Amino acid sequence: MEETIPATEAAQIPKQRGESLLETAVRYAEERHWDVFPGTWLEAVDGQQHCSCGDTLCDEPGAHPARADWATQATGSATVVRRMWQNRPNASILLPTGRTFDAICVPETAGFLALARMERMELTLGPVTLTPARRMQFFVLPGAAAKVPDLVRKLGWSPASMDLEALGEGGYVAAPPTRYGSRGAVQWACRPTPANRWLPDAEELISPLAYACGRDR
Repeated sequence: MEETIPATEAAQIPKQRGESLLETAVRYAEERHWDVFPGTWLEAVDGQQHCSCGDTLCDEPGAHPARADWATQATGSATVVRRMWQNRPNASILLPTGRTFDAICVPETAGFLALARMERMELTLGPVTLTPARRMQFFVLPGAAAKVPDLVRKLGWSPASMDLEALGEGGYVAAPPTRYGSRGAVQWACRPTPANRWLPDAEELISPLAYACGRDR
């Protein structure tokens, strides 16, 4: 299984420590072939950090799309990525779902329980993020958003009763090291490495994820 946050071994892809947001965004495009787009950013106002969107009560300060047409802005071209972040060097790094991956989102407590269960089952994982909102996002093959509700029902659970969500076309996730205001930064629970370049299908992970979410209710 890939390393988790408490581990100290450095990730191979992408290098984050000491890199700028621009360099990290380019790595995602070049080395993972992920589409990326710049989101909002944090601005200091009277000694406090506020979202560039201007909403002082923003739910995702510095970590949401800055434009309504963000889906058309997302690109896998390193050249275009460099140009976008050169214009906005502090912009958050956002990744659209429904293209090269979907994401299954669960509470942090359920996510770590599922990770332990997946390790015992010797399942192959893709990258997994941990957000300051205490959510974990498991990257899986595209198409998961359409399949997950039925997969959960087949396991005997009601999708409406579980805190489990699949993000597909029209959605996005914030990528490390994007910061959510003063709450902290998005981190990798399982880092992108050459070993997990090929993503699992939702069907491979849904059983331990649903079990963990059921236990976490």
